[in-house]
Amino acid sequence: MKNYSQTRVLKLALMLSMALSASPALAQEATPAHDAHEGHDLRATPAARNGSPPAETEESPTLAPVVITAPTMEAPLEVQFNPKSPQQPLPSNDGGALLKAVPGMSLIRKGGTSGDPVFRGMAASRLNILLDGEQILGGCGGRMDPPTAYIFPDSYDRVRIIKGPQSVIYGPASAGTVLFERKHERFQKPGFRVNSALTAASFGRVDGMIGLKGGNETIYAEGIYTHARSDDYRDGNGKSVHSRYERWSGTGIIGLTPDDNTRIELSAVNSDGEAAYADRGMDGSRFRRENYAAKFEKSRINGWLDKAEAHLWRNYIDHVMDNYSLRKGAMMPMANNPDRETLGGRFALTLLPSENTVLTLGSDVQTNEHTARSGGPGGTANSYHDKPRTKDARFRNMALFSELTWQASKQDRLIGGLRFDRWWAKDERLTSATAKEERRETLTGGFVRYEREFNGATAYAGLGHSERAPDFWEIINKESVASTSAFNAIKPEKTTQLDVGANFRSGDWQGFASLFYGKINDYILIESQYAKGANRVTVARNVDATTWGGEAGVSRQFLQYWKASASVAAVRGINDSDGGVLGQIPPLEGRVALDWQQGAWSGGALLRLVAPQKHYARNQGNIVGQDLGKSSGFGVFSLNGGYRWNKTAQITLGVDNLFNKTYAEFISKSGEASMIQGYDQTTRVNEPGRTWWLRGQVGF
Repeated sequence: MKNYSQTRVLKLALMLSMALSASPALAQEATPAHDAHEGHDLRATPAARNGSPPAETEESPTLAPVVITAPTMEAPLEVQFNPKSPQQPLPSNDGGALLKAVPGMSLIRKGGTSGDPVFRGMAASRLNILLDGEQILGGCGGRMDPPTAYIFPDSYDRVRIIKGPQSVIYGPASAGTVLFERKHERFQKPGFRVNSALTAASFGRVDGMIGLKGGNETIYAEGIYTHARSDDYRDGNGKSVHSRYERWSGTGIIGLTPDDNTRIELSAVNSDGEAAYADRGMDGSRFRRENYAAKFEKSRINGWLDKAEAHLWRNYIDHVMDNYSLRKGAMMPMANNPDRETLGGRFALTLLPSENTVLTLGSDVQTNEHTARSGGPGGTANSYHDKPRTKDARFRNMALFSELTWQASKQDRLIGGLRFDRWWAKDERLTSATAKEERRETLTGGFVRYEREFNGATAYAGLGHSERAPDFWEIINKESVASTSAFNAIKPEKTTQLDVGANFRSGDWQGFASLFYGKINDYILIESQYAKGANRVTVARNVDATTWGGEAGVSRQFLQYWKASASVAAVRGINDSDGGVLGQIPPLEGRVALDWQQGAWSGGALLRLVAPQKHYARNQGNIVGQDLGKSSGFGVFSLNGGYRWNKTAQITLGVDNLFNKTYAEFISKSGEASMIQGYDQTTRVNEPGRTWWLRGQVGF
């Protein structure tokens, strides 16, 4: 991939220069119509927000004038923001780091990219992540490639986060659901649109994106290209962290819109990358993804039937990890090459049984197969390229779901849903203690939530239940306490959670509070250094657990041009079976921000404060990582400023970690065992030191 780096950067620079020189008069001919899939008036309700993104106006695309520091929850249990907007701290060019600004979200760092997001102390399969309606599953047994590693934020239009088990139409989700979405529109007359962004930052970082979309009343086409690279970053002590990366993606979309209410779309995505890791003995030298999808949507059909939608997709991941491509000194060069093919489909109907009721009925299905091979570098006698792939696991899931919103009165709303999953798995390993064995589980989920609006505020209370089958990393890649295979030993995880809270807006004030209390039966705990005879191994086992916590935020506009805001997030977890605490639970965190905007100019300051974490369970956690011990608290101060020429062009600059603080997140991976030649090893992978950045955006 290095051979193509300069070529891709040159291509990107050329496309950006073309976008900057495009004629505004010509660009404005592309006047998007309302979204063809905007539904019935009840779409204003939370259940309706589970449908297509809202319609765009007939104006040119408008860029946000301020930097996102902590997205607020303006609807019950839902946070949404524009991933294209500037963000502080500047995220890595992937989905995990993008989410870090959301109160309650944390990131398990292991390098410069591909970190695992954590919400309310829950990571991996407990956090359901969908890319434009599709689930993507990584291949690496060591979580080098979580789903967010294959996300390029600039290629999406909106991110939505649904907290807790408070929706059933996207799959089982105990901690919550994260949706990366693209907006769709019908052109009323022939035209095109251009969006571009270029970011430069410390440590040799350069990110770029160019998006072109054109069409007429009956057909549209879209192309998106992204490229990002960075050298190793340095922590506050000036020590280099093994963290460089390079990533690129290309997306092509073509669609038919024969009328305002119909869309047929085909899409393809191809991406690849490489990333150095500071926490292990190998790096990721390939993150290849191939995706193909077909969608059909028809709205405002007739009578009760408001909308029908169908979605078929294929995701293929080809991942390579090795100890020689991105580091020196490998005595025995080795590579592992897992892959995974995931096929999925979804069909749903939206019904309007009455003027104040919306009912969604649907089904989804998914099947995936995981294989692996290993060997030496290409061109050697033991090259992994020449080895056959060996299947080690297959999974299949079929589900039925229904979700209903009833607007009981102007102020009162009731939302509820049910979901049934039939899950099947097979251990395809030949040498496993459970070789060729199969297992099946029937999983149920559901929720009910009451919402009431009054005096500019919305209060809510919801009770949800979700059951999650163990994933590949928990039953194929781990042992159990009594066996070398966890395949048949681990029970499905069952979460029952109460969510309560309120959002309000009054004059210059705006705020939210979201609290939760959950009981988890058969929580799947991952424990490292577990003694089995003379060996120390990593096992998966079930325990019962309790979690509670929440997020709150408030902001106030004052003196016309100024806005002050603050947010706090806290979570605790208890291991009810063993006594003590759950592992990998982030500490108390707060943010205080001050923003100023006058005309085209804007500026802001952000102070992030994180408390020490004294509650830990050494060697216990999840499939991503286990607790290393207590951690110290820290504070990080950052600044930003910007200028917007018009609705379509702006530039933003900033500095993160202004005082060059040396710190690490409590949940980040250990750097002590990596023993990378030329780098210092640390207890945890340290965060970047002072980072300067500049971002320009142009859209026509």
